[in-house]
Amino acid sequence: MSVSTPPAKKPVADSARAPWAAGARRAGGPRRRGPKPSRILLVALLTVAALYFLLPVYWLVVASTKSSADLFGTFGLWFSDPRWLDNLSKVFSYADGVFWSWTFNSILYAGVGGVLATLLAGAAGYALAVYRFRGREAVFKVVLAGVLLPSTALALPLYLLFSKVGLANTYWAVLIPSVVSPFGVYLCRIYAEAAVPAEMLEAARVDGAGEWRIFGTLVLRTMTPALVTVFLFQFVGIWNNYFLPLVMLSDDRKYPITLGLTTWQAAANRIPELNQLTVGGAFLSVLPLAAAMLVLQRYWRSGLTQGSVKG
Repeated sequence: MSVSTPPAKKPVADSARAPWAAGARRAGGPRRRGPKPSRILLVALLTVAALYFLLPVYWLVVASTKSSADLFGTFGLWFSDPRWLDNLSKVFSYADGVFWSWTFNSILYAGVGGVLATLLAGAAGYALAVYRFRGREAVFKVVLAGVLLPSTALALPLYLLFSKVGLANTYWAVLIPSVVSPFGVYLCRIYAEAAVPAEMLEAARVDGAGEWRIFGTLVLRTMTPALVTVFLFQFVGIWNNYFLPLVMLSDDRKYPITLGLTTWQAAANRIPELNQLTVGGAFLSVLPLAAAMLVLQRYWRSGLTQGSVKG
């Protein structure tokens, strides 16, 4: 008795089995969808925001190239007879080079004050996050109260205090208040609790490292993104601070750039040339802030990368 085998099925063509597959291959791959409306709206909003923030910077660049007459007599958003180097040289040479003194003072106040404030905030935040002691939460609440307290409310009491000890109208009158950053302490404590592992500290103590060595070699490196953030915030805040130097200082040679440019602007009604010098000085005052942002942003990137691969 012979067993008949069923006839073999013929292979089905690709076009018959999946007609869209052959068409997709002929078209070079799957059809790409267009951008979503939400993405288009997001890009449009970000573009408008970027233009809003960059337009004053662009105007400042253009205005710094004009003469005093062209500053008010030509279109503000385009160049007219650029003389950029000549204008900047006048800024530095006016009044026996007082702008050089203002620049040095701003770098001193913002640089030294920012570094000291960052180290103090890092140490305080690390101590509040790691060590257990009586009154720790009360101290932290006082720090939070300092974050909410406006700095302008403290200017007059600070002036009276520094006048009593003979430090008014000195560099110390601006430097000492600048080394205190309640927001920096708050940020460093939050970051230390999340980024500094207790196992690393215990291992360092077992190896014989002291607390100061642990803080200087391990903790500062681990907290680099937070410390850079505190430094940049403090640097920008001190650089742009106007009210505290106005209250504390009476010698114009000790003024920072912000206060010095204000004195030029106030005298521009009597000396029209100061209008252009004020614009040129404002352009120069922006450059250190932009440089600090460009230099320090790589530490944020490295910190984000380390956090993404941790654990």
